[in-house]
Amino acid sequence: MPRDIIILECTEAKAEGKPASRYVTTRNKKSPRTPGRLEKIKYNPFLKRRTLHREMR
Repeated sequence: MPRDIIILECTEAKAEGKPASRYVTTRNKKSPRTPGRLEKIKYNPFLKRRTLHREMR
């Protein structure tokens, strides 16, 4: 299969000492558009705002 299951974790919650929100999604591992770690803006319910979420390894 050309798709991987990845976990996106909030990057701003650790700095504020609150729990990090996590999202599960998939990505195309053969795509030339995303050679590095995937980053998306997602909602963090603990901070009650949209924050940057980065792919965990």
